[in-house]
Amino acid sequence: MKYRVAVQMDPIERINIRGDSTFALLLEAQARGFGLAYYTPERLILLNGQVFARVTTLSVRDEPGQHFSLGEEKRESLGAFDVILMRQDPPFDLAYITATHLLERVHPRTFVVNDPAHVRNAPEKIFVTEFPDLMPPTLVTRDREEIQSFRAEHGDIVMKPLYGHGGGAVFRVTRNDLNFGSLYDMFSVTYREPWVIQKFLPAVAQGDKRIILVDGVFAGAVNRVPAADDLRSNMVRGGAAKPTELTAREREICERIGPALRVRGLLFVGIDVIDGFLTEINVTSPTGIRAIKALGGPDIAALIWDTIERKRGG
Repeated sequence: MKYRVAVQMDPIERINIRGDSTFALLLEAQARGFGLAYYTPERLILLNGQVFARVTTLSVRDEPGQHFSLGEEKRESLGAFDVILMRQDPPFDLAYITATHLLERVHPRTFVVNDPAHVRNAPEKIFVTEFPDLMPPTLVTRDREEIQSFRAEHGDIVMKPLYGHGGGAVFRVTRNDLNFGSLYDMFSVTYREPWVIQKFLPAVAQGDKRIILVDGVFAGAVNRVPAADDLRSNMVRGGAAKPTELTAREREICERIGPALRVRGLLFVGIDVIDGFLTEINVTSPTGIRAIKALGGPDIAALIWDTIERKRGG
């Protein structure tokens, strides 16, 4: 079956195609002969109970700087598409939540990846807390006394915004760090939501493993090693991608969380594991599949589309 596929994403001209998972999915869809259309979230429309978007026909090329061509723009019902890829990056704010409500109106008649209702109900740094025995010691709060008590118990800690992404505003605070008070004040002014505080894991220096699961099953992994002068291993922050294999503990983590992903319709998920501890479950716009393939790993974009086609009955 030749599907019509719409992708809801950030402006396509801004993406770095070498590391962008969305672009890999689009290349694979085009190779299968699917028709592509593109729109950004602000072009969504709810009119008299029906969901539309101002979409533009799209073709893609694996050529940096010349990676796309846009054709005709028109308003279309999202019900006219077979598949929608919801792939805009966080922040996971009210605009993002509103987009999930609108896409929920057309799913599953139009198959939305990932299921928008469960994307909304599974924020990455909250959903993961359903598996506390797999995680490092973790606190979610903005209460200063609680943070101080946690820090006194665990020593070095990491503080990060609950709805942050891409390694933004992630700080290590050592047991005797005199910057704690200033950092607390900055977070208080900048973020209205609670923060995530975790015990610092020194083994992050050896890498933060991104593991991809497709329909709840392990599909591939890459080890992201931080730069010598940085805490963060995210590749957009200078982390180096290295090939890797799963440990027994990491396979156990995948097997534990897989059923929870499948039942929620979270078909394409990236989890983060440091030293055998699960730190995040990324369901909004996970990355890593191009790096995995470039390092000799599987073609996860093809596996994702195989899974979509099977679920759609194509």
